[in-house]
Amino acid sequence: MSILNKISLILGKETGLKQSVLPLSILSGIVLILFFLIVGDLREFFEAGGPVLWGILLVTMIMWTLIIERFWYFRNLMPALSNKALNQWNDISNKGDWFSMRIRDQIISEVSAETRKFILTIETMMQILPLLGLLGTVVGMIKVFDVMTFFGTGNARLMASGVSQATIPTMAGLVAAISGVYIANLLKRKAEDEINKVADQLIIHE
Repeated sequence: MSILNKISLILGKETGLKQSVLPLSILSGIVLILFFLIVGDLREFFEAGGPVLWGILLVTMIMWTLIIERFWYFRNLMPALSNKALNQWNDISNKGDWFSMRIRDQIISEVSAETRKFILTIETMMQILPLLGLLGTVVGMIKVFDVMTFFGTGNARLMASGVSQATIPTMAGLVAAISGVYIANLLKRKAEDEINKVADQLIIHE
């Protein structure tokens, strides 16, 4: 058992959190800390982009934490879920009557719900990110208009600051959303494949 899994197991017993979420949350936190330490001028970038950029960073972190959690789940926990579903089906003696078919549908429904978990949330965050970027554009343009109202076009430095707040969040939101498009579609296909695989294992005997 890896150190990360041991930590997640201990924390899971203490806090009651799902074991599948903990390792990825810890890993994401470590990666984020290293990212802040390595990139020295990151604070200047966020100051130029305005406060909306921090919201984009937060949503992006949550989105990628859930993405990594899903891949970890499919790799480590999905086999156990499939075996559990198969064992439940094998415990039924008559696999052709109406009652057994309802049980089969219930098993598949439970597997489907567990397998598709967080995928809708990931897709929602992908749609929110460009909207946050657009919000940053509006905030930046308001700042530019305020500068023009009080100083006219003579203060180029303040106008440039407003333009930065109008463009950087849009770019960041689009880049963050695009980074998750392929991965989200891959997760959806993976979830459908796993559900179909479980359904195929629950063989019906006439």
